Amino acid sequence: MSDEAPVAAEKIEGIVVGVDGSQQSKCALRWAEREAVRRGSVLNIVSAYTIPVFAASSMDAGYSTLDDDLIRGGAEEIVRQARIDLEGSAAQIRTYIESGDPAGVLLDLSQDAELVVVGTRGRGGFVGRLLGSVSSALPAHSKCPTVVVPLCMSKEQDATGDVAADRKCIVVGVDGSDRARSAVLAAADAAMASDLTLRLICAVPPVGAALAWMPATIDQEAVLEDVRYQMGVGTKWLRSHYPELKMETDVVSGPPVEVLIRESEHAVLTVTGSRGRGGFTGMLLGSTSQGVLHHSKGPVMVVPDSEDPRLEDRKNFDTRAQDQ
Repeated sequence: MSDEAPVAAEKIEGIVVGVDGSQQSKCALRWAEREAVRRGSVLNIVSAYTIPVFAASSMDAGYSTLDDDLIRGGAEEIVRQARIDLEGSAAQIRTYIESGDPAGVLLDLSQDAELVVVGTRGRGGFVGRLLGSVSSALPAHSKCPTVVVPLCMSKEQDATGDVAADRKCIVVGVDGSDRARSAVLAAADAAMASDLTLRLICAVPPVGAALAWMPATIDQEAVLEDVRYQMGVGTKWLRSHYPELKMETDVVSGPPVEVLIRESEHAVLTVTGSRGRGGFTGMLLGSTSQGVLHHSKGPVMVVPDSEDPRLEDRKNFDTRAQDQ
């Protein structure tokens, strides 16, 4: 099924993937199609285009209309090719072409979508748009989880979009914040659906290197011990909601970005929160997620803050807090 309609004309649900004709977006398209089949969700292929400012400002109304038609024609060709690339797919596919800033269009769609997928550092030949800027801006403001698929994944994907067999787990970066816990729940859902192990990682920068202004009396091992305690609490809380989830945890002393990039080499998916801040480590997960997005060796999912009621009962597992 193929429908080409303005994005604003209807409510779009399911998985949304942004395409711009680049190899990066083709890689994201394959990943999104595979995920849509796995979830039984509609796959919405979206291409957005803009008229360059210098062209619009130098043309009268007639030429501007002509220029819009030409650029839209390029977008239509990109969507047509995307359909060809997915010929024979079991997914229900719909296509949309919209005039507007790509990041803004995808952000609007995130209001109702269950997942938005984009490539990283892509560039649309038909308008010279940098999809890389979209993959940086969108995850920070999206209303639903955003997956950014790096170009390196194209070397691992076969014709069906499947990836190398040595990717056996889903990794989630945690820092003790509610936003990170939202990411944990999303990662747990993904791990359960794929029957994969969920690997929870907390990377703690060395106190002396990351917080040079702190008093010398700060004990790195004491910080790590506190993190391990919080990880234990979090594991019990998560187990209460996912009793059959395969789980492993690790607390690592090192820069969060470097640790998660290293973990991404063997992960089916790496998950982080957006703009999270760890209450017990003071780490800014927002900067971490941006660093991981640009250098990850596999797909990265950035999960926005949520109002999941399951977040409220975590305090029931923190016996130390109850004693205070």
